[in-house]
Amino acid sequence: MAESLNGLKRTSMCGLLRETNVGEKHVVMGWVQRKRNLGGLVFIDLRDRDGILQVVFGEEINKEAFEKADLVKSEYCIAVEGELVKRQSPNETLPTGMVELKGQSIKILSESETPPIYIKEDLDTDEMVRLKYRYLDLRRPDMQKIFKIRHKIAKVVRDFLDENGFLEIETPIMTKSTPEGARDYLVPSRNYPGMFYALPQSPQLFKQLLMVSGFDKYFQIAKCFRDEDLRANRQPEFTQIDMELSFVDMEDVIEVNERLIKRIFKEVGDIDVQLPIQRMPYKEAMDKYGSDKPDLRFGMEINDLTDVVKNCEFKVFKDAIENGGSVRAIKAPTCADMGRKQIDKLGEFVKTYKAKGLAWMAYKADEIKSPISKFLSEEEIKSILDKVDAKQGDLILIVADKDSVVLQALGALRLQMASKLELLKDNKEYKFVWITDFPLLAYNEEEDRYQAEHHPFTMPKDEDIEYLESDPGRVRAKAYDIVLNGEELGGGSIRIHDTKLQAKMFKVLGFTKETAWERFGFLLDAFKFGPPPHGGLAYGFDRMTMFLAGTENIKDVIAFPKNQNAFCPLTEAPNVVDENQLEELGIKKSVTDNK
Repeated sequence: MAESLNGLKRTSMCGLLRETNVGEKHVVMGWVQRKRNLGGLVFIDLRDRDGILQVVFGEEINKEAFEKADLVKSEYCIAVEGELVKRQSPNETLPTGMVELKGQSIKILSESETPPIYIKEDLDTDEMVRLKYRYLDLRRPDMQKIFKIRHKIAKVVRDFLDENGFLEIETPIMTKSTPEGARDYLVPSRNYPGMFYALPQSPQLFKQLLMVSGFDKYFQIAKCFRDEDLRANRQPEFTQIDMELSFVDMEDVIEVNERLIKRIFKEVGDIDVQLPIQRMPYKEAMDKYGSDKPDLRFGMEINDLTDVVKNCEFKVFKDAIENGGSVRAIKAPTCADMGRKQIDKLGEFVKTYKAKGLAWMAYKADEIKSPISKFLSEEEIKSILDKVDAKQGDLILIVADKDSVVLQALGALRLQMASKLELLKDNKEYKFVWITDFPLLAYNEEEDRYQAEHHPFTMPKDEDIEYLESDPGRVRAKAYDIVLNGEELGGGSIRIHDTKLQAKMFKVLGFTKETAWERFGFLLDAFKFGPPPHGGLAYGFDRMTMFLAGTENIKDVIAFPKNQNAFCPLTEAPNVVDENQLEELGIKKSVTDNK
């Protein structure tokens, strides 16, 4: 039978009591982690979000309390009143292990069935079960630790930005659909039949409007929504730490954000971030690492062999070069003895990145073992070894194709080899880098047009504006990403605030004047009234929490996440709705099978 508190007040969290509290009377409340009956004594490990406290009940202490304590089971919710004493048998693995509460009264606040999952750290249970019973999963100490970290990150962000003159302003969740990227989640309107709101993919347009409004420095911890196929560590509903600043250039945005990053990582993770953070142009990142989010915790850089092999007899190399591509390689240290089957698997691996195959050279005891050596002169082989700085025992892995394929394949292969060599195992380094000078535009061959690499409001670099219409692919953006250990932590740009330049940008992107106004008219209209130069940045709040919590699964840092199919096993959303609701919205179902 569940009991009420009847005015009983908690005096301390279980996990906070220490030897300095011995002799004090306390009331603690929480869930039963474990119960042990040792004859005349009942021991209960009582758990709340701050930890576990041992409570002891004895016939000699209070017989009624002892008998009631013997009735409780795991995950019963109880309240206990008693005196804190020193433990006879201390447990040095627990922060509260030197003390225990001598239970003088107990209330059973609610009973519990046997939980379908264990409430313990490092739980090895099917993810679907964890998500279905997420409220129990969140009781686990390691999960509660993660959400304390998430809370602290948010607090540090708010404190820092407040100190630096930012105002926290909320932007709409229901807004106009302006598709240019992922699909929008749409919300039908009852008042305007046949019309829809969209959930925001980001607060981008509204934060720019706030700059037009004169707020100067805005931030928001903002919910964002994208209806896209989910890959690893993506969720349809996620959170950004979003900011925008007026009267700034790129240096101003980077400077304030470096100080913010340093503060977050020090106060939350006790990690010292050295400033200034390294910067790397996009082209250098791609040429060296095959990625615009390079992992700098290990070397294995990509080397361009094109000049070295341009006159060789190997047809694969010659064809790639003649077709405007390149020949590039990475050096896998100490891998010369890798078996042929393993190397063949690496060849299959790069084919998943559209490479046609993988050439290789094993540098063994003053000799080269390679299926392509017969097509290369001794001088060409020596030049390859020199180019990649090969030592005896190294394996050289080579891809030849058009640049985009070569760089993507070798960038992925570099990470694959680092995993095989366990270069990142137990690696606690935090390698930050700013990636700058991104291409402003990317050419979409299928649609035969240029697309914005970031978004249509990104400012071109001043020296490249003259090429915007004549040579769009040459234009670089005033855009910048902050990358940590091979993951994009955040990104932003300086925005276009000149209406004439914005019109040119829309023209290059293939928008007619009418289309541009149809999609973005409210912003373009606002820009008639003296918009200031402005720019900003947004962090992935969930991803930042993953780093500081030490987890590789984004679902661990979101309280109630969806599964890989964007389905919530807990609430069973999405689900059918009442026919009357659909009728009110003017919607007629065309799909009958909702399974």
